[in-house]
Amino acid sequence: MSDRDDGGDGRGDRTRTHVFASGRVQGVAYRANTRDTAREHGVDGWVRNLDDGRVEAVFEGSEGEVRRLVEWCETGSPRADVRDVSVEWESPEGIEGFEVRW
Repeated sequence: MSDRDDGGDGRGDRTRTHVFASGRVQGVAYRANTRDTAREHGVDGWVRNLDDGRVEAVFEGSEGEVRRLVEWCETGSPRADVRDVSVEWESPEGIEGFEVRW
């Protein structure tokens, strides 16, 4: 049995990333645009601002759609100036829906 096997629950193709974006990513609608883009792609998770000026996000969904969201983060919202995006791949936790956290 592979570690990607879903054990019969239909969620075996899900993956999870933990993303940190830096640059001009706060005060430019980055979180709202991330939420909207994730919902358009059927990706679950959350996004929030960090005190150090970065934006943190978690994405869960199909590997292809999660990769698309990670790529989107490299540009972000129209007014953003993204300087760096770091990504950590993790095991999915079963998040449902997408929200902006405060």
